[in-house]
Amino acid sequence: MKIGILGSGRMGAGLGRLWAACGHEVTFACSRSPAKLARLAQETGGAPGTVAEAVAGAEALLLAVHWSRVAEVLAQAGEMAGQVVLNCCVPLDETDTDLVVGATSSGAEELARMRPRARWVSCFNTSPSESLAPVFANKGRGEAPQLLLCGDDAGARAVAGDLIRDIGFEPLEAGALRTARFIEPFAMVTAELAYGQPGGPALTYRFEKLRG
Repeated sequence: MKIGILGSGRMGAGLGRLWAACGHEVTFACSRSPAKLARLAQETGGAPGTVAEAVAGAEALLLAVHWSRVAEVLAQAGEMAGQVVLNCCVPLDETDTDLVVGATSSGAEELARMRPRARWVSCFNTSPSESLAPVFANKGRGEAPQLLLCGDDAGARAVAGDLIRDIGFEPLEAGALRTARFIEPFAMVTAELAYGQPGGPALTYRFEKLRG
């Protein structure tokens, strides 16, 4: 699959590396350092590019930039009409302390309003980037950790589910994109558990329904 990575921070770079290891064709874009994009491309056998180049012809896109950069990146990305876009952005303020969207909407829904012709799926925002490599290394060994996703397009959710499984997670569908109103605050809980509590940031989770 041809995947465009819009954002080369810890999440974008981490997922891009692992998807490339799965055999996907990855283009890295959106970094303040062209040298970093070139290095990521060299490490993975992928390609560096502009946002527009990463979007062109991509079968799936990952939006992985700070909320403060979303408008700038979308302006460069164009309409993304018909394209599957995995969004892992949490709508945080400049200090990464508080949500700037919530309760009656969500960052995911705001993105869908900005680019209504794209096929949005919200995922990877409830698992710290530090968990990606260990989960990938343990793929196929025992019960997989879950990863929440939500979206309005069943086909797009299916694509996202396959990419989630590639990393080693079990996709856990949580309904329509509207559910992001509740998932994004939960992402703040996982961040607190990962970075604010003892034990290290490589945090995963599983939900179980009890029967009997």
